[in-house]
Amino acid sequence: MSGRTLEEEVRAMAVAGDVDRARQAYERGDWPEAYDVWARADRAGLPATDLDDLATASELLGHHDTTVLALQQEFRLHEQAGDSQGAVHTAFRLAMSCATHGEPALFSGWSARAEALLPDVGADSAEAGWVAFLRMFGHLDRGEIPQASQQADLATEAGRRNRDPDLVAMGLTGQGRLRLYTGRIPDGLACLDEAMVRVIAGECTPIIAGHVYCTAIEGCQEISDFGRVAEWASALERWCSAQPGLLLFTGQCALHRGQLFRVHGDWAQALDELALAAQRYVDVGSPDAIGLTARESGDVLRLRGDLDEADVAYQRASDHGCDPQPGLALLWLARGQDAAALAAVDRMLAEEVGAVARCRVLPAAVEVLLASGQVDRARSAADELSALACSEVLTAMAAECSGAVELAADDPAGALPFLRKAGQLWARASAPYDASRTGVLRGRALARLGDDAASRRELEAARDCFRRLGARPAEDLVSALLAPVASPAGLTPREVEVLRLVATGRTNPQIAAALVLSEKTVARHLSNIFTKLDVASRTAAAAYAYEHGLM
Repeated sequence: MSGRTLEEEVRAMAVAGDVDRARQAYERGDWPEAYDVWARADRAGLPATDLDDLATASELLGHHDTTVLALQQEFRLHEQAGDSQGAVHTAFRLAMSCATHGEPALFSGWSARAEALLPDVGADSAEAGWVAFLRMFGHLDRGEIPQASQQADLATEAGRRNRDPDLVAMGLTGQGRLRLYTGRIPDGLACLDEAMVRVIAGECTPIIAGHVYCTAIEGCQEISDFGRVAEWASALERWCSAQPGLLLFTGQCALHRGQLFRVHGDWAQALDELALAAQRYVDVGSPDAIGLTARESGDVLRLRGDLDEADVAYQRASDHGCDPQPGLALLWLARGQDAAALAAVDRMLAEEVGAVARCRVLPAAVEVLLASGQVDRARSAADELSALACSEVLTAMAAECSGAVELAADDPAGALPFLRKAGQLWARASAPYDASRTGVLRGRALARLGDDAASRRELEAARDCFRRLGARPAEDLVSALLAPVASPAGLTPREVEVLRLVATGRTNPQIAAALVLSEKTVARHLSNIFTKLDVASRTAAAAYAYEHGLM
């Protein structure tokens, strides 16, 4: 006899039935059903395995508090049973969940708990690998990249030695990102490729799979490897769609869709996806990630000419701890705040950062430096980008920057090979805005070489593309560059171009950037224009342009 009353027996049977239903729902990946049943059950009597599965279901559904409570209870059970291996693994999960939700002190505390248990599990155990992974994050927070790389290597080795697929995948992802940061791009991508193959093959548990998906895609996005981003983002989207009620990782899925829509020129859809990503990050309590969506939105808004809205987005990114540069410097350049843009670029170029961060900064640096007439510094930045370029898109950026520098150095013939290469690569990447930017530069080079018909063809094609994309500043600029059939008052074609840009309200540095000239040359052209038109101000010159059909 159990000593329990009939009512107690019935209740116990009901609880057992509920637990069985939760387990069955979990096994088929029905997270809402599993969570609902477990949440109604008396968790005090659940074994560690059920608590671990409850924590997984609740984390995937965005219930962070329930996740932490379940894992804390599981940790206590492991400790009471003398199961140090289980306790280390649970402490790892708690540390990672707290890190994801912006709780660094709790991350540090649970990492310390795992570290303290290490002597009980042995240096060759898989648990030692999980502790190494936590150490890796600690070194990263302190900027200690070599030490972080060493711990990532130890984590992967421990995973392979103990045949732990989750640890191998996570270790490879850490190795991959760190190799990217230290400029070992091919090695880093090889690590990420192996991790992704393991995840797509279904070898990893759900939480680990989601982390590997998002971390690997983010790494490829940072080096502009949009081929891998597109391939893996599609796999992530399929993975998310196959799991009912999944909320965790769907923010990253929307973020990567938004990034791809931006590259491919669907900016309205990009902004919608980025807004969705931000809301998903709010729903799962990941405030840090919201800053990245704000920065991405700011870049799109800036290209559309919505400068005030872009400024707000960049400020929101900064408020969430995400550096809005270099997009903010380009916003300042678009507003005529050239000194502020140059100061920001000077600061970014002086910082000691890894290859990934340099690749993000250098294209904008070239644009701002050329606008400031610093051709030699722009050439150095373009050369550095060429040396670092490790993806098709980065190679296109480097070629475009080199072409722009040659134009600024008054070598249009030398610019054209770079610009043709960039155009081919942008077309291959299905990046219409960037392809058209390069087309404008080719048009400028052809005009300087006297091939006016080919130049006009390039410029008109670029203007049509900008109009379709809704890139108003770029469209207005190209419209101003398309010179009229006749040049009144003895103006040269170059002087007409300068005059048209003056009439659109652009400053001398902005005109220099648009025409790839030095500010000194622009000032000389403007002086000639004033003399030929017999005017004394930019306002009067602009009025002449409108009165004589130059606009």
